[in-house]
Amino acid sequence: MTSNPMVRNPQIQEAIMDSAPLTIQGAINKTLILIGITALFAYLGWEICAKGFIDRIHILMIISVIGGMILAFIAFLNPKSSHITAPAYAICEGILVGVVSFGYNAMYQGIITNALAITFLALLTMLFLYKTRVIQATPVFRKVVVTATIAIAIFYLVGFVASLLGHPMTVFNGGLYGIFISAVICVIAALNFILDFDFIERAENTLPDYFEWYAGLSLLVTVIWLYFEVLRLLAQLNKRN
Repeated sequence: MTSNPMVRNPQIQEAIMDSAPLTIQGAINKTLILIGITALFAYLGWEICAKGFIDRIHILMIISVIGGMILAFIAFLNPKSSHITAPAYAICEGILVGVVSFGYNAMYQGIITNALAITFLALLTMLFLYKTRVIQATPVFRKVVVTATIAIAIFYLVGFVASLLGHPMTVFNGGLYGIFISAVICVIAALNFILDFDFIERAENTLPDYFEWYAGLSLLVTVIWLYFEVLRLLAQLNKRN
């Protein structure tokens, strides 16, 4: 995913207070709605796989990935559209989460429950550390997290291009090196929550309320990214058993 580019959007600086202001409670409510939509369509994606529609799974994944990327990009360029693009993104990513989760669960029973528990425990832990000011989004912290996540994005891009050329990435094969890399990526993904929380706190009463959907989308992007990374890490650990 990103170091969340959503929270570094230049459009934020140009926003005009043309409606009621963003509130933290409003951003929380929108985030919960988006997570609920994601969960609902994840269940739908899971059921499609469970009923044996194998011929539709790859098509669903392609549509979900491309659709999600387009919707996130539209939201980035036009935050005011977030009340539409954010729920639509949740639908696309929900189907993707369901399909991917079904595949992992077919290989490793119980991995989904563990991945969900770890993801939301990480979210709550980061929230606690942020609220207690144990971790703060200082300029140095922000620079480190952003740089690390850009490096991860480049790493995945290189791996994707290499796979297209017939040289798939084999680092995540259950070896200690792959497990270490996955663990580091999970930590970086979790630290992105701090940037999301900081954005919401700084935006309160300073940005229009349509940014509540935008903030919810930003958090959802991080949640889904972390969930997929935790799944990958747990799958590697299972390979070693």
